[in-house]
Amino acid sequence: MATVLKIDASARVTRSLSRDLTTAFTEQWLKSRPNDTLITQDVGLNPPPAISEAWIAAAFTAPEQRTPHQQEVLKISDQLLEELEPASLIVIGTPMYNYGMPAALKAWIDQVIRIGCTFSFDLARGEQPIEPIGTGKTLVILSSSGEGGFELGGVQATMNHLDSHIVTASRLLGVSEHHVIRIEYQEFGDERHQKSIQSARAAIADLVQQLTRSMRGLDEADSSKASG
Repeated sequence: MATVLKIDASARVTRSLSRDLTTAFTEQWLKSRPNDTLITQDVGLNPPPAISEAWIAAAFTAPEQRTPHQQEVLKISDQLLEELEPASLIVIGTPMYNYGMPAALKAWIDQVIRIGCTFSFDLARGEQPIEPIGTGKTLVILSSSGEGGFELGGVQATMNHLDSHIVTASRLLGVSEHHVIRIEYQEFGDERHQKSIQSARAAIADLVQQLTRSMRGLDEADSSKASG
């Protein structure tokens, strides 16, 4: 069995394309793997607090030396990390806001990327002292945007600070593999938008099939090791 963490970041609850995509993905996933565990986190409805000076001080204090107040400051971060830790698959549904991610999603990322929990820091490594503590997670980004052409090589690719930011940060969450599926041209509402919706739904079906097949292979390998 695997654990899937689904994160919705849209401020919209109704008529949210990114929420439609995460629903479609997880429904198809659980249809194929009904025994897997699904954890849901709605940062769009319940945004985590932004990190503060007190949060930083608490995070950089050794656990055994933290005061009760520091432990309380990190309580939400600890809860979010408990959801993240067992997840082998992270599914993020997010709109593009002002060419980047919603503030609520950035707050979630800042809460869960934490020294000693998801990454280590060692100056002996030279110019790249930061390394993720875990690896092997898969990330699926399901996004929506009002304009289009944000794909690699697209006319507005250089303005896409959503995908690149999430992918770069996700390395420190233990992500080793990522996939991006997007719906574009929402504000145009034209044929390109409809085709984008259809393409996204077809891509989700293909990706679920691909990932579940890969997961099935890992399950069989683990079973063989256990029996051996």
